[in-house]
Amino acid sequence: MYITTSSSALALLRASRSRIQPSLSSLSRTLPTPPLPPHSSQSLRSFSFSSAYQSLRRSAPRWSHGVHWKSPVSLTSQIRTVSPLIERLQRNFASMASENVFKGILTSLPKPGGGEFGKFYSLPALNDPRIEKLPYSIRILLESAIRNCDNFQVKKEDVEKIIDWENSSPKQVEIPFKPARVLLQDFTGVPAVVDLAAMRDAMNKLGSDSSKINPLVPVDLVIDHSVQVDVTRSENAVQANMEFEFQRNKERFAFLKWGSNAFHNMLVVPPGSGIVHQVNLEYLGRVVFNTDGILYPDSVVGTDSHTTMIDGLGVAGWGVGGIEAEATMLGQPMSMVLPGVVGFKLSGKLRNGVTATDLVLTVTQMLRKHGVVGKFVEFYGGGMGELSLADRATIANMSPEYGATMGFFPVDHVTLQYLKLTGRSDHTVAMIEAYLRANKMFVDYNEPQLERSYSSYLELDLADVEPCVSGPKRPHDRVPLREMKTDWHSCLDNKVGFKGFAVPKEAQEKKAKFTFHGQPAELKHGSVVIAAITSCTNTSNPSVMLGAALVAKKASELGLQVKPWVKTSLAPGSGVVTKYLLQSGLQKYFNQQGFHIVGYGCTTCIGNSGDLDESVASAISENDIVAAAVLSGNRNFEGRVHALTRANYLASPPLVVAYALAGTVDIDFEKDPIGVGKDGKNVYFRDIWPSTEEIAEVVQSSVLPEMFKSTYESITKGNPMWNELSVPGSKLYSWDPNSTYIHEPPYFQKMTMDPPGSHGVKDAYCLLNFGDSITTDHISPAGSIHKDSPAAKFLLERGVDRKDFNSYGSRRGNDEIMARGTFANIRIVNKLLNGEVGPKTVHIPTGEKLYVFDAAHKYKAEGHDTIVLAGAEYGSGSSRDWAAKGPMLLGVKAVIAKSFERIHRSNLVGMGIIPLCFKAGEDADSLGLTGHERFNIDLPSKISEIRPGQDVTVTTNTGKSFTCTVRFDTEVELEYFNHGGILPYVIRQLSKQ
Repeated sequence: MYITTSSSALALLRASRSRIQPSLSSLSRTLPTPPLPPHSSQSLRSFSFSSAYQSLRRSAPRWSHGVHWKSPVSLTSQIRTVSPLIERLQRNFASMASENVFKGILTSLPKPGGGEFGKFYSLPALNDPRIEKLPYSIRILLESAIRNCDNFQVKKEDVEKIIDWENSSPKQVEIPFKPARVLLQDFTGVPAVVDLAAMRDAMNKLGSDSSKINPLVPVDLVIDHSVQVDVTRSENAVQANMEFEFQRNKERFAFLKWGSNAFHNMLVVPPGSGIVHQVNLEYLGRVVFNTDGILYPDSVVGTDSHTTMIDGLGVAGWGVGGIEAEATMLGQPMSMVLPGVVGFKLSGKLRNGVTATDLVLTVTQMLRKHGVVGKFVEFYGGGMGELSLADRATIANMSPEYGATMGFFPVDHVTLQYLKLTGRSDHTVAMIEAYLRANKMFVDYNEPQLERSYSSYLELDLADVEPCVSGPKRPHDRVPLREMKTDWHSCLDNKVGFKGFAVPKEAQEKKAKFTFHGQPAELKHGSVVIAAITSCTNTSNPSVMLGAALVAKKASELGLQVKPWVKTSLAPGSGVVTKYLLQSGLQKYFNQQGFHIVGYGCTTCIGNSGDLDESVASAISENDIVAAAVLSGNRNFEGRVHALTRANYLASPPLVVAYALAGTVDIDFEKDPIGVGKDGKNVYFRDIWPSTEEIAEVVQSSVLPEMFKSTYESITKGNPMWNELSVPGSKLYSWDPNSTYIHEPPYFQKMTMDPPGSHGVKDAYCLLNFGDSITTDHISPAGSIHKDSPAAKFLLERGVDRKDFNSYGSRRGNDEIMARGTFANIRIVNKLLNGEVGPKTVHIPTGEKLYVFDAAHKYKAEGHDTIVLAGAEYGSGSSRDWAAKGPMLLGVKAVIAKSFERIHRSNLVGMGIIPLCFKAGEDADSLGLTGHERFNIDLPSKISEIRPGQDVTVTTNTGKSFTCTVRFDTEVELEYFNHGGILPYVIRQLSKQ
């Protein structure tokens, strides 16, 4: 057994408690506890455990790995009373750890009534005036560095860099960061567990101990990405959709259940529990940890880009690639560039009828324009008191859409009120407030505010926000509601692009008449065929959810009815939503309008919208109708929501209901009636729109603390279908070569202990030539598998019926399918195809037009490397590691782009692909590159000769030569590249211990 000093010893001791389950049955439903890093050396060491200790490691099912959700007392201390053996081991391991450099500032935090909450590393005790001016988000990085400072993984110089943030951040200095925990959802969680299982096999093949591959920090995995909207407009929709979910995903779910038993420190929250970020906000988020008497701030990295939602609770959290998260699980510090921080001042108050969704779409547009990629955004100002915690979480959630690493809201009185609302105990909330105040991390707006330093500043008067939507193809293309009709007609006129469909004038009034289940129906350009209240962004916010229900109530009372061919759905982010909708008496009005609850998961927002009725689908396809989806989501990239909805608009839940009632986005809500009421009179938008006061009144009477307590006390009980899954108890996974869901990946199969070293690129062909804003949805779609695609062919050849294809997202545990699904988005635009849209490319040597996978396979068979040319914002969208794994498996050696999305660039490095940026003002077009050239990238063969961000020369066989910046941003990333990727690096490091 191997550990990483005392903090890792505690991680392993935490893990071991599942092996002594009979003694700890009363503690079986508790929450994760993070590692205790305070006085520990992080250098890896190996220990031989006694047979007595090994005998404790009996396999037993478990749900948790940490503290009771209402109590700050750590399970480690409770174990101490149960097992003297573990206590002795803990002392032994702690004595082997080196002392923390900053042990002198370890300070007691007294309780008001006597005694102490615990001890903490005190920032004020440093007596450094620079700390007072630091943004709160940077103070969290500072505290982590101080607490983990061992002069090995975290050095005293790193602490100084952070303290001197104002001067050091503009220099792009590198710092290590050790988050307290890792968050996964099942789409990204399955490949993560697949990789961990494959890494265990690799360790075995290298003659090392496979048990070294174990999470050393708590890992929470919430299964929320698999439910699809198969059944809607039915009281039985939740149960029916869950049955379909288990039929499709039984093998995946069983694999995750195996992982929760085979790997220590891993909590799996079963399907039907809620959306990962809402569960994190309402239940998993601690704000402050108390581990073995040491207090420190909660922090988390997650394999979903919207992990940032937790920033609204004052917890530092952001999305990382799956491969980076796996390294974090295994004890590697994250290497990051010390970010700049944009100070965003809020003032005033939202006007009557304006929602948090309108606010976040406005903020998103402002921050995209300002430019915040790779930066933190920290909100402050007098307007903060006017925003509920749920409103803040909505803004924080969409950090990926405005491009920031975090959208951070420091803890204040609003945060404390929310913690009490959601069932955190009074003792826990008192501890949180006392710690944050003592360590200068609490904002009290009743006291004078010291001026903090920020890298740049923005300001918004909340009164200036107006109702709006975003679309039709990007989240940051905001459209004021009053301009929507005009904007829609412009989109019909404009050439094909982010704001255009190029519909000829004479065809813009076309009507597609059809029969829907025996009744006449018609569609036009702009007709709404999907109306979905969905997504973590909005379903966690009672004001917009109850506001939407009030719209449904007013419409029902006036006699309005959503057309039956509109696919309506309501997918709450947690069971709490259902409780307060029932408490308010408003769920019945949702049902009357077709918005029955369909499940507890992401659904339409991630493309799990299910099929449209065949009659509707045929009417769209046969008449080339530009149909619309309106959803309360955070992503609306083309091809994501549904293959047949070319126009996709993000809107608040109340607006989703309003557009469903109108049946079209081609409407001016200020002037045009939504429909005709039962009295024969026109009904307008203003007739069904609730006031802010109406909504607040319902929220006050319907959202109660007991709802949160009862929901989350039962969350770990699972459901009958989950509990009946039978899984083996082995520590190594038995790969089934015939499985089309779980397959052993090839990354480590030929691995040796010697790193492959640095390499350039020679005579590579261009596999694809892209323009701007190629998203991870384009590179590695999560949605349905097209019937004619290479992935479909692969499945059919293995006896999988088309009805059982499921989605790409659900098959991310199988590299053979995901490689075939790379660049398989049906809306992808590749310049090599001269205007043709779709997942094909040109095989340059022969001129053949092939599916991208087939062309890549042909290049590999011929022994040719490939590269990808791209424009700005390459890899924006979801933090999808398969968008890097897939190209690597296709043989892509480098991507040359104008700019990269933060997480995707990191993922490329993690898979050994070279990211290069054109120089400012240059791109493929300006350099005269067509993609028909062969490319040489001149990189030194010795990694020691490469520096982060250095210039490299790219030449072509046509005589062109240009300079690019190599986007290895840190020394650690260079080391990953030298090893062929981050996971081979981790395996070699652990094997040496």
